[in-house]
Amino acid sequence: MKSLADVIAYNKVNEDKAMPFFKQETLELSQSKGGLDNKEYLDALKKSSGDSRRIIDALMEEHQLDAIVGPTNGFAVCIDLINGDYGNGFSFSSPAAKAGYPHITVPMGSWHDLPIGISFFGKAYTEPALISIAYSYEQASKKRAAPKFIPALFG
Repeated sequence: MKSLADVIAYNKVNEDKAMPFFKQETLELSQSKGGLDNKEYLDALKKSSGDSRRIIDALMEEHQLDAIVGPTNGFAVCIDLINGDYGNGFSFSSPAAKAGYPHITVPMGSWHDLPIGISFFGKAYTEPALISIAYSYEQASKKRAAPKFIPALFG
């Protein structure tokens, strides 16, 4: 796959397997917006990433932080075949994504055998420190577990 158009075309040809429950309206809407060189997109990206970077940088400087840590998302959810996907709370990965900053998630535990992640993010070019912090957390917490297929959730 080299483009969003390639993904859309593949999905159309393989609709029975690639999209048994939902279609690709979101992908098609995204494709209609234009490329990554679209002025409207570039302006929005510049504003969003600039604001996010300033906020994160100021917070980390003020409190002399090596990383910002929090739950990655709310509890994992199953796909609702009637209503589709739904939000389950704040996404802690959003601030780093908006800033274009590094972010790493590792297992934090589970709830009813559904995984919960913990996220670590920091300023630009802090990947080595974040990997070290996340690895240290993983080693100390011992929360990594093999994923399970839970038939009761699907039947």
